[in-house]
Amino acid sequence: MRATAKVHNARRQVTLDGGGRVTLSGDGRRRILYMDTCDPAQTFTTSHCQDQATPRLTVRDIAFVRGDATGERFDGGGGGAIFARGGQLRIVRSRFTGNRCDGTGPDLGGGAVRALSQYRGRPVEVTGSRFTRNVCSNGGALSSIGVSWTITRSTFTANRAIGRGANPARDGTPGGGSGGAIYNDGNRFALELTDSELRDNQAREGGGAIFFVSNDRTGTLAITNSRLEHNRSKGFETRGLPGIFFLGAGSPTLTNSTLR
Repeated sequence: MRATAKVHNARRQVTLDGGGRVTLSGDGRRRILYMDTCDPAQTFTTSHCQDQATPRLTVRDIAFVRGDATGERFDGGGGGAIFARGGQLRIVRSRFTGNRCDGTGPDLGGGAVRALSQYRGRPVEVTGSRFTRNVCSNGGALSSIGVSWTITRSTFTANRAIGRGANPARDGTPGGGSGGAIYNDGNRFALELTDSELRDNQAREGGGAIFFVSNDRTGTLAITNSRLEHNRSKGFETRGLPGIFFLGAGSPTLTNSTLR
């Protein structure tokens, strides 16, 4: 990619279908794909940009490699391969390898994907996809604030959260380092992980696999028919939940799953 592909907000449906034969590369220099309904440069189409139904963005059977959002600041940055705010995002049978964003920052994340403000709180859907060796301050693969996720038949391997100082940042540190694979923060949201594998991910601070903090303790985490193995939390994690730091409603729901 010689420039970041940007979704115009007047588009109702945008589908990138690679047919299993297309790889988009940021060449280690730029973010690959960008959608933001609250970015006037892409045209305001409603009076409520933070909660509008379109664009509906789907990426299918396509690979994203070496995207880099380092230095991007609008709406908080992050999202080395994909940044999506507003509308609805769906990811199907796609691969994300070696993408990155800024290496420090207390609430900045998403080496592969950063998602904000999805329409009516609907979840980002991720199906049959692979996330490998993606890196950011938080959420080596996925990062969001106040956004729900439904993740099915997907794998997360060797992703890393490399920030230092957690969130809020400890005195004398730049912050970050949580959620080796997945970083979820905000109030009411849900993460549903089904038939998936998280392996060999690492966080410099908390949650080698998953960092999940619902500030008002209404958020829920459910893990079903999945394996979370050898995800290293170098700073902290929740007792009895290897690779996970969880603050939410009650305890995570674990069904037919392995954590070790």
